[in-house]
Amino acid sequence: MTQALPAFAQNARFDVCALGNAIVDVLAPCEPAFLEAKGLAPGSMQLVDEEQSAALYDAMAAGVEASGGSAGNTVAGVGSFGGRAAYIGKVAKDTLGEVFSHDIRAVGVHFDTPVLEDGAGQGFGTGRCLINVTPDGQRTMCTFLGAANQLTTADVDAAVIGDSAIVYLEGYLFDPAPARAAFEAAAAAAHAAGRKVAITLSDSFVVHRWRPELLEFIETSADIVLANEAELHALFETESFDYGAAHLGRIVDVAAVTRGAAGSVLFRGAERVEVEAYPVEKVVDTTGAGDQYAAGVLLGLSRGLSLAEAGALGSLAASEVIGHWGPRPMVGLKDLAAQHGLSL
Repeated sequence: MTQALPAFAQNARFDVCALGNAIVDVLAPCEPAFLEAKGLAPGSMQLVDEEQSAALYDAMAAGVEASGGSAGNTVAGVGSFGGRAAYIGKVAKDTLGEVFSHDIRAVGVHFDTPVLEDGAGQGFGTGRCLINVTPDGQRTMCTFLGAANQLTTADVDAAVIGDSAIVYLEGYLFDPAPARAAFEAAAAAAHAAGRKVAITLSDSFVVHRWRPELLEFIETSADIVLANEAELHALFETESFDYGAAHLGRIVDVAAVTRGAAGSVLFRGAERVEVEAYPVEKVVDTTGAGDQYAAGVLLGLSRGLSLAEAGALGSLAASEVIGHWGPRPMVGLKDLAAQHGLSL
């Protein structure tokens, strides 16, 4: 029997439309000593300027380039599951911008945000994230936002937003004020069309920087929140997972909190569901794990699946991406889900 679509997803052209930092990832292996020498906190994400980015790039080991950006990875995952996805993000008119645009369209994602014409000439080339991965699979990220930082309300296509069951906002984009205004515009357009708004907290450093503003946005504009344990603790300034999760569950319709190897917990009202992590033979690179988890959860919710089913899709997608280099699936997630008896 076909699962009935929830009211917010009916007559939607897209299951998920994401707003995020359009970034090309550069991934390379490193030893912990390299991070220490460069003054980088293991497992962190920090913003760097163009000069710092160039210097770190020169010092890194040989690596691979892959179109990334947190929300971009998520909609690529939605596409891999066979879902319909759209993306709003800013790239410059340069080589990396062409790479990003090609890659995201190649996985079936609708992407037509106008490019920043003279971005490279103004110091706003296409954004890049330098990711150093230690032997245990942990990634440490240094991000030059460039053109990604130039997203504004003018780039928010209200027609695409209104045609999307869930509009997904990347917390990393909360830093620049113009992008935050774009968040507000997208959320308003989504709710005006009867759709749902989801946000990922992205990183505990983002939460520490903007905690009051983030809380206000979540309470007034978000229906769905995705976070990891550290971000949850930062948001509510507590060391108690249960307290933070319960609080988050009270202020949004659905909350999904990941706990690494311990799996994840999803909340909807009084309902609490714990989902186990899928076993992985070897953790190679955790880049994109949370992004792919979000892909499964959001697509599941847009299709009217239960919390347990949506969480299982997220857990499966996360397990696939941490078994190889790069933040996007290397096998079709739709086929992988079918192999594990998960329906969409």
